[in-house]
Amino acid sequence: MIAQSTETLSELYEKDETAWLDAMAELATHGRAESLDLVNLAEFLESMSRRDRIQVFSRFVQLMMHLLKWQYQPEMRSGSWSSSIEFQRMELQLECAAGTLRNHASDTLAAAYEKAKKLATKETGLEQSVFPAHCPFTLDELLADTELPA
Repeated sequence: MIAQSTETLSELYEKDETAWLDAMAELATHGRAESLDLVNLAEFLESMSRRDRIQVFSRFVQLMMHLLKWQYQPEMRSGSWSSSIEFQRMELQLECAAGTLRNHASDTLAAAYEKAKKLATKETGLEQSVFPAHCPFTLDELLADTELPA
């Protein structure tokens, strides 16, 4: 059931976000835009957008870190590295199929690579200079369903 006032909706947002979302959806479905909790709705949508961008960035860091470890420490290769690479690719393919998140990925790929290189340096014990100075991967290469190099 829809909460009756904006004050009640605002309180619901603070108390039970899922119930608040249900109420927002019901109001929107019934064309009751004037009753929407617009202040909290705007905050919620901005938060979702920010979260999605952070998640894509983080997934690319994780993917590239494992690809660097795979390439530069072949003697340490494991099923968990391979699984991590496949999982990150699968998730990123879904998230970056098109649109804003794909553009975000493209725009932040170099920064994500720098983070991946730092993490790979810490995890492998190799000098940072061992890894390429600039991102050796294109967005399409990172998202491709290709076999890992032997």
